[in-house]
Amino acid sequence: MADLASHEPMPTETKSFAVARWAALIWVLTWFPLYTWSWGWRNMLHLCDVSVVLACLGLWFRQSLLVSSQALLAPLVGVIWSLDVFWRIVTGHHLVGGTEYMWDARYALWLRLLSCFHIVLPIVVLWALQALGYDPRALPLQTAITGLLLIVSRFLSPQLNINYAFRDPLLHRPLGPAPEHLLVILAGSVAFFFWPTHLLLVRAFPLASRAE
Repeated sequence: MADLASHEPMPTETKSFAVARWAALIWVLTWFPLYTWSWGWRNMLHLCDVSVVLACLGLWFRQSLLVSSQALLAPLVGVIWSLDVFWRIVTGHHLVGGTEYMWDARYALWLRLLSCFHIVLPIVVLWALQALGYDPRALPLQTAITGLLLIVSRFLSPQLNINYAFRDPLLHRPLGPAPEHLLVILAGSVAFFFWPTHLLLVRAFPLASRAE
């Protein structure tokens, strides 16, 4: 973290950004132990849950690189999650799946509602980029984070299929041997999600100071 700070000057902090920093800190210190205790530590290896931690750290330390890297992921995941929840409410069926737990009465309602961070996080991350700027190094960083989590997820139970490390999200089957499957999932994430979003963010937001 100190190395990141040495490459990026701290932006002037507004009152609203100061509030956001403290809100991010309080949220992650509250949400992380509750989520880990309720869902188990393996669940915290999901890309979307790692994204919460990294984004909150980026806000607290005012590090554009961390916030930018999660801006490549959070908006897409937030839209898909919200669409699936909305579709379930309206039709009684899931559009793409992944939010079935929101209707699982075995878990307290307040716990399930904590997952509404999928709606708030994209807004906060994109808002923060207005102050911090977008760091183009986010693309290789998020690619590396995704690759690492895919490898770790492969050592967990196939039934969990965390980060689609065993079965793809469309055909719901392996895409070959483990190395091939992981490479396809990673390449697909970069080609269809991270890279297009990166191009949009480069054009939509000012670049972070001294970004390399």
